[in-house]
Order: sequence, then C-alpha cells, then structure tokens
Amino acid sequence: MQAITIYHNPNCSKSRAALALLEENDVNPQIIYYLDSHPGSAELRELLVKLNLDLRDILRSGEKEYADLGLDDASLSEEILFDIVYKHPQLLQRPIVVQGDRAILGRPPENVLALLEE
Repeated sequence: MQAITIYHNPNCSKSRAALALLEENDVNPQIIYYLDSHPGSAELRELLVKLNLDLRDILRSGEKEYADLGLDDASLSEEILFDIVYKHPQLLQRPIVVQGDRAILGRPPENVLALLEE
C-alpha cells in the first residue's frame, strides 16, 4: 500500500475521526498540521488535481472569515484566492487525505476508507 498523508486539524472532530479510522485500519499516516504549515499555492494546486476539485470547492463558506474576506465575490482571481488561503488555512475543508495520485475529503470521515480499498 502506498503511503497515506492526512492534512489534519486536531481541533476538528471530523479530522480526528478520519485519523482514528485510518489508525483502526493499521494505517500510520504522515500527518501534516496544515494550520501550522500553511500549504502554498503549488502544494494546494497539486492537492486540487488529486481531489479533482477547484479551490472554491474546498473552502469553508460557513466560516466568518469567508464572508469577512469577501470570498463570496466570484470575480476574485484564483491567484488572490490562493494567497488568501495561504494566509488563512482554516478556510480549507478538512481533513484532506492523500495516497499517491488520489486525494479525498474526509467529510464524512468514512470517505477515507475508499483509499484503503485499492
């Protein structure tokens, strides 16, 4: 099995549950505490390719900062969005679990099990 990486927020119940599911299935993932590491534009772009999603698809639109920063403005360029997410990584949906060239949003946490089935 290829190594698994989880972009993890230990304060998030879904992220903790996804990590627990991996560990219950004898997976010891590399843990990236993305709130501390602030993924850059290149890293986020790579994740988005693996997720097959756009950046807006993985933003937490319910967060107060989302509205405060005007992220509901569809005219914001992708470059500006990446810059904002770098400065405010808490706006990312979590957890993001990666294995090889695939990635899954762990919402619900059971989604991560799909990576283990291959």
